[in-house]
Amino acid sequence: MNTIPESELILNPDGSIYHLALRPEHIADTIITVGDPQRVERVSQLFDTIYFRQQKREFVTHTGRIGTKDISVLSTGIGTDNIDIVFNELDALVNIDLTNRKINSQKKSLNLIRIGTSGAIHNNLEVGSILLSKYAIGLEGLLPFYERKQTKNENQLANRFNKYLHQKERHFPVNACYTTSSSSLFDHFISCDDSYKKGITLTATGFYGPQNRNLRLSSVLSGIFDTLDDFCFNDLHITNLEMETAGIYGLASMLGHNSLSINAIMANRRKQTFHSQPEKLEKKLIESTLTYLENLI
Repeated sequence: MNTIPESELILNPDGSIYHLALRPEHIADTIITVGDPQRVERVSQLFDTIYFRQQKREFVTHTGRIGTKDISVLSTGIGTDNIDIVFNELDALVNIDLTNRKINSQKKSLNLIRIGTSGAIHNNLEVGSILLSKYAIGLEGLLPFYERKQTKNENQLANRFNKYLHQKERHFPVNACYTTSSSSLFDHFISCDDSYKKGITLTATGFYGPQNRNLRLSSVLSGIFDTLDDFCFNDLHITNLEMETAGIYGLASMLGHNSLSINAIMANRRKQTFHSQPEKLEKKLIESTLTYLENLI
């Protein structure tokens, strides 16, 4: 087995992985990812105990325990460029021997759950909902840099979506990638709470133009929300826009990890409304996620 060069697997002087500044013993097998570094503490304050804290750049990590279950919470920052760093380095912590720089013969699978905020683009998804993303359509350009085969279901979604856009005489400025959540995590959360909404998430490369927001510059996506409103695949609509989910699903699947993106719907872009108590909705999302993770086998 080949040794991974120092230029490719970069370690800090204390042996920790380069960007996250973590060693294998610092993380649990179940990891919550959040975008906002300040949200890490809002999650970990609900732990029964916290036995590890670390911060480097925007990457903040707390690891602790709820009941008998160890859980880590880690901030990724915004966008799939950061997801590329976080997920590759988390995988290296559990599947590469950092001392001899060789890939382990026995692989470990992590449970990686994103909890974040998002804006709805479908009329029927109300502000205040909590959404599980079954599929994600990536419009941000990360996954084409990896050798990856889409699943049969993902290919069916791609064919359906491309045909739909052709019929509507619309297109996106970039080629889309199609990814899927972990069925085990998705089914677990649905079984815990049938009030969760389900949908297909669009992952954008930015917050303004790529999500059809217009300040001083005009987005080429004018009218796209109306265009997408009646698209349906396996009884699911395109429900929301955010900036991480497609990268999370794609990398986790390729690396053999389980992943799920859970979104608190703070805004409805179609109705131009925003939640009146965003902190309360975030707290609801955090508390329910921790409750359902505690009984995850």
